[in-house]
Amino acid sequence: MKRSQLAHILRAAYVITRDPNMLVIGSQSILGSFTEEELPTDATRSIEADVAFLDDPDEKKSDLVDGGIGEESRFHQTFGTYGQGVSISTATLPAGWEDRLIPFDDPEAGDSRARCLEPHDLVVSKLVAGREKDFEFARALLDARLVRAETLLERAELLPPPVSRKRRVIRWIEARIIPERS
Repeated sequence: MKRSQLAHILRAAYVITRDPNMLVIGSQSILGSFTEEELPTDATRSIEADVAFLDDPDEKKSDLVDGGIGEESRFHQTFGTYGQGVSISTATLPAGWEDRLIPFDDPEAGDSRARCLEPHDLVVSKLVAGREKDFEFARALLDARLVRAETLLERAELLPPPVSRKRRVIRWIEARIIPERS
């Protein structure tokens, strides 16, 4: 996905919900910090943007996004990308993530005031999810030196319980940095 495509999704999500206070929580949140030219291919291959709302207790806004611009919608069929309406609780994030949000600053996003996860918070949340595509995403950003392993370790320490999840994430990160130290 390109920044312009994410901007289009966010603009459409605003038109549907009239709520500008969105949070991009999936992999394409990385586009709040870097352009597609700066990113490795594994970081921009998704055609879906996970969009949550800061004030959506009953998830009605997320449902509107799914119905209007979600997978298999006319929007998806027309533009080849789509918005997935999700809850903020979809992602397991390190404590303090709210204070590190990155504004998605793109005039093509219209009246949206979307924010994206800080890259280290994003990668830790992907490592928690633990799918192969999440590991590929994390590896790609580490290899490109767009995130630092030491900061990832610090953020992993801030994950909520259970401790086993935190340990699993820390082991994955440490396995990537031990070869660098030798």
